[in-house]
Amino acid sequence: QVQLVESGGVLVQAGGSLRLSCAASRGTFRRYYMGWFRQAPGKEREFVAAISWSGGSTYYGDSVKGRFTISRDNAKNTVYLQMNSLKPDDTAIYSCAEGPRTTGWGTWREYDYWGQGTQVTVSS
Repeated sequence: QVQLVESGGVLVQAGGSLRLSCAASRGTFRRYYMGWFRQAPGKEREFVAAISWSGGSTYYGDSVKGRFTISRDNAKNTVYLQMNSLKPDDTAIYSCAEGPRTTGWGTWREYDYWGQGTQVTVSS
């Protein structure tokens, strides 16, 4: 069973950039999709991005397309989320998860293991 730990969440001004990391503190990544989700207070959990095991397939939520980039380094058991042109609406707790082998990457219920999350706050 893999344990995931996110890092990199901080307070940043609108328009700024941030890179989040998600590392396996125990265990190794399976050959599954890895995803990032976020949840703001009073809102439902939202799909942010997902990446296949090979890294050859990536998917993004509509609200972050063109601004965020997901990547992974399987040798380091780490997945990243590069966030550019940040907006106050991006403020949320960001969590990574290890998820489905092929389909369902956009649905949080398809993911098996989750990190605790890291807070990202974007000030206007």
